[in-house]
Amino acid sequence: MGRSPLQVHQFPCLSDNYGYLVHDPVSGETAVIDTPDVAPILKALDETGWQLTYILNTHHHFDHAGGNQKIKEKTGCKVIGPKNEAAKIPGLDRAVGDGDTVALGSQRAMVFDVPGHTAGHIAYWFEEAGIAFVGDTLFALGCGRIFEGTPEQMWSSLQKLMTMPDDTIVYCAHEYTQSNAAFALSVEPQNEALVSRSRQIDELRAAGKPTVPSTMALEKATNPFLRPTSKDLQANINKLGAPIVEVFAETRRLKDNF
Repeated sequence: MGRSPLQVHQFPCLSDNYGYLVHDPVSGETAVIDTPDVAPILKALDETGWQLTYILNTHHHFDHAGGNQKIKEKTGCKVIGPKNEAAKIPGLDRAVGDGDTVALGSQRAMVFDVPGHTAGHIAYWFEEAGIAFVGDTLFALGCGRIFEGTPEQMWSSLQKLMTMPDDTIVYCAHEYTQSNAAFALSVEPQNEALVSRSRQIDELRAAGKPTVPSTMALEKATNPFLRPTSKDLQANINKLGAPIVEVFAETRRLKDNF
C-alpha cells in the first residue's frame, strides 16, 4: 500500500517526553501532538518553517496539555482534544471521541477512545499514512499506568489499538523503552524477538538515539502488555490458564512494583 506524504518531526521535551509535529505538505497544515513543553515546540516550528494549525491532545496530564494556552497564543492554532476530558483541556476548541475524524489537510485521523491511563484518553490513527499517536496508552514495550481506569478498560483499549495494521508506525509519548525492556525480559525471557529487541534498544540508547517510534507488529511480538495470551508469560507470572484480563492485570501490577 502506498503511503501518503505526511511528515513527522520528532524532538525531545522535558526529561523523557517526545514532541511531534505532523505536517501535510500538500495543504501546509501542521499539528502538534500534545504540548509537553512550550520552548521546544516553538523551536521545532521555527526550524521546520511550518505554521501550526492544530494542537491534538491525547489526555489532560500536564506534560501533555500544559503548554496549550501559550502555544495557542503564539500561533493562533486550534485545540482539539478528548471530549471525555473536555473540562480539563486548556483552550479546547473541538472535543472529539471514538469514531470521530480529524482532518489535517487532505489527511484524516480516526479517533479512538482508549481509557485506562486517564478516563478520557484518546489516540489518533492516520490510516492512509499508516501512523498512530497513542499518547500514554501504549509505549514501546509498555503501557501507561492505570491512574483513572481499570485493568479491564486498559486491556480493552490496547485491544482496540491492536486492530491497526501490523505495519502501522506507533508514536508514543515517552522514552521509557530501556526500563520497559528490563521488565519485559523478567516476565517473558524465553521470547527471542524480545531478547533481540532489547539488545538493539541498548545500542540505540548508548548512541543517544531514540527507540521511538515502533511498529504494531513489533509491539505484538515483544510487548508483554499485548501478550497476555502467551503461555510462557502466563506461567512466569503464575497465571497459567487464567482469564486474559487477569493475566494483563497481574502483568501491570508487577510492572508497577518493578
